[in-house]
Amino acid sequence: MSGKGKILVVDDDRLVLATVTHGLSRAGYEVIDADNGDDAILLAREHRPDLALLDIRMEGKSGFDVAAYLREYLGTPFMFLSAFADDDTVNQVKALGAVAYLVKPLDIAQIVPTVEAALSSVRAQPRLRPAAAERQPPAPNASAPAPAGVPSFAPGPTVNPLADAVPIAVGVLMHRYSLPRAEALERLQRLAMADGRTLSQQAAALLDAVELLARPAAG
Repeated sequence: MSGKGKILVVDDDRLVLATVTHGLSRAGYEVIDADNGDDAILLAREHRPDLALLDIRMEGKSGFDVAAYLREYLGTPFMFLSAFADDDTVNQVKALGAVAYLVKPLDIAQIVPTVEAALSSVRAQPRLRPAAAERQPPAPNASAPAPAGVPSFAPGPTVNPLADAVPIAVGVLMHRYSLPRAEALERLQRLAMADGRTLSQQAAALLDAVELLARPAAG
């Protein structure tokens, strides 16, 4: 495994994704890639990258949506790769706190030095603390945060048909990554260990994240 750093690259253009991933790998980085926002968040939770490179305009969840989640729940620094440089886009980039912003078209010779500079800057500062201190994302209809260690959809002692979140979360991972059931369960266990949660708590957190991502964007 490379000591230079772990990078998450997200772009719905497969050619751009392959080019950036290949270039960063050749430069000595460990690279994880995704072509949509939902997968990007799941991979970030599992692998905890040192830096994320995000396309902005993607079908489904945008790079801004992913960046907001990374900042709020994981404290992961991020930069944007985008073909757009209008004032609204630039203002959103600044508001989210990106460490860099590159405008397409660009080549890997331009990206690698920017990544190196961004990582050097990030490592010279204290680790970005998640605004949510890595709490579980709230359930869409929750009126108040759940007590620590209690899944948000399991209120009190009432029997809840969704209380056993593990098989549902395993099914989500099976569908998302085309995994056999045993491998999906193993992935969920690794996520739980990384987050310091029980398997049930991790399953609940994953389902909350999926529900959050499925909500329509605010008008």
